[in-house]
Amino acid sequence: ADLIFQCTHRANDTRRTPRRRGHTKVGRVSKLKTIATTIGGLGAAGMGALAYGASQTSNFQLKEYELPLLAPGTLRGKDSFDVLHIADLHMIPGAKRKVEFVSSLDALEPDLVINTGDNLSDLRGVPWVLDALGPLLDRPGAFVFGTNDYWAPKPVNPFKYLLDQKREPSYVDLPWEGMRAAFIERGWRDATHHRLEFKVGDVRLALAGVDDPHHDLDRYEEIAGAPNADADLSIGLLHAPYRRVLDQFETDGYDLALAGHTHGGQICLPGERAIVTNADIDRERASGLHRYGKMWMEVSNRLGTSKYAPVRLFCPPSAELLRIAERAE
Repeated sequence: ADLIFQCTHRANDTRRTPRRRGHTKVGRVSKLKTIATTIGGLGAAGMGALAYGASQTSNFQLKEYELPLLAPGTLRGKDSFDVLHIADLHMIPGAKRKVEFVSSLDALEPDLVINTGDNLSDLRGVPWVLDALGPLLDRPGAFVFGTNDYWAPKPVNPFKYLLDQKREPSYVDLPWEGMRAAFIERGWRDATHHRLEFKVGDVRLALAGVDDPHHDLDRYEEIAGAPNADADLSIGLLHAPYRRVLDQFETDGYDLALAGHTHGGQICLPGERAIVTNADIDRERASGLHRYGKMWMEVSNRLGTSKYAPVRLFCPPSAELLRIAERAE
């Protein structure tokens, strides 16, 4: 609510209105009480919003999309090729509800699991990440990392975030090498600056990925070029949805790009309308499935937050399941 103060001044009028001693003090006290009540109400509303936002960090959801990208006959009678997208776990020790939710996603029986990074938010987070991903690591999968896999988070200035200003990393090393080794040992493929080609069931895949564009770690020239023309489905992976990388994936002819990082805005207006994106993608495409030129792009709402900013407003955490179907003949 807006609080409007109005002051009336009578120019060149030096007359004084007779009043009893203490009258001004009573009026001033009354006005101060009004201001204090208003501020208290705003403070209570703010605290209520923060409490609601904190509760939403564990309101885990699954978003599902259907996307007809495959040539007729590719699936040989199967309804769809299901891709589970997991992003931004930002795992800390003790996050039991998140571990349970992520583990439960194995019941979806996805054909392919894609992880677009920022798995960690604590030096001790790796065992919890591996526990959460658990059975999903036994399914075909690929990953790229974000800078929060490499370096620990640091306290957030909320004004910088809301002004969409990039923050310098802490450069405090996280144990990402061990996590990467565990992913690979279980069978997942590292797509960071690699072009990958493999088959899952009847579907021939061409994947390529870059390191985190948010801090200029991407080197697209190492994977540049069109995906294998024999592939049934081509997917570009990146942590943060920056246009310079998306443009190149689209120009090279990829069918789909998957990214995370934005948290869907994290602090949103009702209806999951993002205020900021923390990247150079437009706010309307801060999360969800959208066209990007001739390519499709899906940006995850992600599953976690920095441990220094454990709040989500009108933007519940989610994983995404993309059901890739055949095109109509």
